[in-house]
Amino acid sequence: MGWFNAATAGVARGEKAVTNYDEDSNTMTVAAAMDCLNGFQRDQVDGLYLGSMTFPFVERQNAAICAEAMAFRSDIRTADFCTSRKAGTTALIAACDTVKAGDLNNFLVCAADSRLGKPGGNLEHTLGDGAAALLVGRDNVIAELKGYYSLTRDFPDLIRTEGERFPRAWEERWIRDEGYQKLIPAVMTGFQKKYNLAPDDLSKVVIACPNNRVLQGLCKKMGFGAEQVQDTFIDNVGDTGAAMPLMMFVAALESAKPGDKILLVSYGTGGDALLFEATSQIEKVDGHLGVSGHLDLKKSLDSYTKYLVFRNVIPADVGIRGEDKPFVRLSATYREGQTISSLLGSKCKQCQTPQFPKQRVCINPECGAIDQMEDYYFYDKVGRINSYTGDNLAFSWDPPGMYGLIDFEGGGRLYMDFTDCDLDAVKVGAPVKVSFRRRYVDENRGVLTYYWKAVPLSETE
Repeated sequence: MGWFNAATAGVARGEKAVTNYDEDSNTMTVAAAMDCLNGFQRDQVDGLYLGSMTFPFVERQNAAICAEAMAFRSDIRTADFCTSRKAGTTALIAACDTVKAGDLNNFLVCAADSRLGKPGGNLEHTLGDGAAALLVGRDNVIAELKGYYSLTRDFPDLIRTEGERFPRAWEERWIRDEGYQKLIPAVMTGFQKKYNLAPDDLSKVVIACPNNRVLQGLCKKMGFGAEQVQDTFIDNVGDTGAAMPLMMFVAALESAKPGDKILLVSYGTGGDALLFEATSQIEKVDGHLGVSGHLDLKKSLDSYTKYLVFRNVIPADVGIRGEDKPFVRLSATYREGQTISSLLGSKCKQCQTPQFPKQRVCINPECGAIDQMEDYYFYDKVGRINSYTGDNLAFSWDPPGMYGLIDFEGGGRLYMDFTDCDLDAVKVGAPVKVSFRRRYVDENRGVLTYYWKAVPLSETE
């Protein structure tokens, strides 16, 4: 779109992260949370706070959708934090206060955003998609919260009202001079005065400022060295909104050592500042992809038109097969419950044979036990491709349509769609994981349903 707006040349560089056609803020939340909770018992999670400015639902709690997808207990606390770029850090402070008060023991905090800039504008280049998840608790913490400070100002920089798809911005100099260059220092100065903190006391400063040039100037003015400043990922991920400060914080934790002090500063309607100190437990962290691991798994999207179709910016002729959309019965999806939302099947207590969906009678011909089943989840199991089809006739937003049978380790076979792959990457016997995705969208009726798809594993996963 450079022909339309030559001014975009200043930001038309590097890369940005974008969701696949079957992803949104909720699916990214589940992906980040599953990585965060790897090795942690799901039934020990007491709450989920979710921060985002791009919730798929305005009247339906998105945190509850994600909690059910991850098979959390039903007696947990959930809430959506929205409409501000500091929504993620505000949710983090709320969770820390709750755990500190002793009300709950383990609280999951997630932030995810998938904002859309108008074609031809600067925001199209700078806005990226991403998510992060942190587990807040008392035991074996890798970073201890030492204090926080919040500032609230109704500063109109980016604005998007209900029903609008694209945010609108006031003059860029206004946002730079009155927003970034005044509000961020105000938050940091307020925190430093409250806790008598000097720049040299910090090992790392995490400042979610989407303008790198402004950030460098601010840090230099406030006495921070370049080695203290955490990368914003603007050049290879983009401005991920509410997820940006938490993603940067996770990245800072990946390289932190015991005793390191990390200051996390968010921006948006003022901002939040939180000080953490890494503990000896930081050296025991293992089994998580984190930010760096996910960046290593990136796949290039080299078609701008494909991007526009995926985000429904331009219409595409889907043909008669794509136009045939059956009515989704919300009552039926509710009755199916976790069978759909978290791949809940059953396992025979007599012979340990898993099957999906839940059954009363064991499918094992040598067993056949009746009403001897216990709950068994497939969302965290690795499977292998038994057979597959690449279909150029069935409608798919990313043709060809790919689907097949998956045999799961430990037992169980499911028929699933494939995503995040090319047909050449689908091989019989190849390992796959399952990923929470959009399965069906009916824009005319405002119906959006989720299910799980198979993703072939790379060598690094």
